Amino acid sequence: MTERKPPGVSFESFVDKQIREAAERGDFSRLAGFGKPLPDEAAPYDELWWVKQKMHREGMAVLPPALQLRKEAEDAAEAVAAAVSESQVRRILGEINTKIAEALRRPPAGPPLHLTPFDVEAELTRWREARNPKGAR
Repeated sequence: MTERKPPGVSFESFVDKQIREAAERGDFSRLAGFGKPLPDEAAPYDELWWVKQKMHREGMAVLPPALQLRKEAEDAAEAVAAAVSESQVRRILGEINTKIAEALRRPPAGPPLHLTPFDVEAELTRWREARNPKGAR
């Protein structure tokens, strides 16, 4: 715990002493941003900079439901390309198709959805072809 400021010592010199001692111990060399450049000073001030940084670090996004579902559909297509088995492809497409079907029954707020459920068999055919190019056995 930090020691209390002794009476008769100015607050500024007390703080300066603590900073100097911490620097001598190397407390500042292990900080998360050590050695990284400072943010651009010319950028306009944003009062919510810390909220945006936290959301970025946590991988969060705030999108209207329709756009969020479109993003999930894009992510599902990428996951299918990286899938290692047909059952994994079917699971990924089944999950996103369930969400898309629900959104088509009750359209979400925001921009138009412009999505249709994935054709699982057609996607599986594409996935197989990507795994086994013609002529390779």
